[in-house]
Amino acid sequence: MAGLRFEHVKKKYKNDAYTVKDFHLEVKDKEFLVLVGPSGCGKSTTLRMIAGLEDITEGDFYIGDKLVNDLAPKDRDIAMVFQNYALYPHMTVFENMAFSLKLRKVPKKEIEKQVHEAAKILDLDHLLKRKPKALSGGQRQRVALGRAIVRNPQVFLMDEPLSNLDAKLRVQMRSEISKLHKRLETTFVYVTHDQTEAMTMGDRIVVMYNGEIQQVATPTDIYDFPVNKYVAGFIGSPAMNFIEGTIIEEGSNLYFSTQGVKVQVSKKDDYILRSKGYAGQEVILGIRPEDFYMEAINIDTYEELSAEIEVVENMGSELYLYVKNNSIPLTAKVKNKGEYNSGDHITLAIDMNKCHYFDMETEKAIR
Repeated sequence: MAGLRFEHVKKKYKNDAYTVKDFHLEVKDKEFLVLVGPSGCGKSTTLRMIAGLEDITEGDFYIGDKLVNDLAPKDRDIAMVFQNYALYPHMTVFENMAFSLKLRKVPKKEIEKQVHEAAKILDLDHLLKRKPKALSGGQRQRVALGRAIVRNPQVFLMDEPLSNLDAKLRVQMRSEISKLHKRLETTFVYVTHDQTEAMTMGDRIVVMYNGEIQQVATPTDIYDFPVNKYVAGFIGSPAMNFIEGTIIEEGSNLYFSTQGVKVQVSKKDDYILRSKGYAGQEVILGIRPEDFYMEAINIDTYEELSAEIEVVENMGSELYLYVKNNSIPLTAKVKNKGEYNSGDHITLAIDMNKCHYFDMETEKAIR
């Protein structure tokens, strides 16, 4: 098994701009690392550079202690699971899973042993004689995983492996892949645009945007301590609310003020904003939808604001309320404890201890 090390890796296609800019990161042995970001952010290109399917324009890439920039894909001891499964339609499940071992001229008995062991792990024993067309999407994905497992690689690479599955199967397969990682104790690098997959599966998450790493951290730290406005808005569902305003000082207190909204800053953020020189300056306030409440909350500092409901989405145990305060659109995620309709005027309580503040120009978190 092995970790990975990227030393200022860049990727550029001919005369285009850099697709991946200065990717500098160490992936620990046996870690489950998730690369997440929107389409075109460079995450799949990064994965393909690990696999050797894309050349590195600048920088160095190591698997374990071995520099592999110029090493062919077949010599890197990695296995890749693709979005479209890439199964051979004319072969049975057994033949698909055994194919790479046959190419290596592994003895027949050893092939049978390894395929049956992988099939047992993935509950494919009863499907070994079927062809891909006779399988469901989830079964095909498990065959693709099985084909990777039998190779016993140093590193597993997964490129959007669940995007073709329906919602229920995605949830099931998320759990299956996480359990597989724990069982195999191998390094996994997983690419997705789905922040739910990233948050539920990764030991660490790499948030990418425009070819650059925005933040690398555990799911909890990414959620609680986003380094900038982009990460804050990308991670979390529904997305974080952002309001532009000014930090004003009245007496011994600081307030965030804009368009008729004036809320007192918490003691923690009061100290941070003063020490960083933001009193009297414009900032961006970030509030997660789940940090709104329909009633006063039992904390030292909470603030209230009035709003008009525009749309209600009933999620069962929760409601997503899309509201407007003056001309400011906001989303609140609250417990389903009453009947709310479009046009209703409500009062929302804000947990000010959980607010985030960002610099107006750089959009970096103020810490």
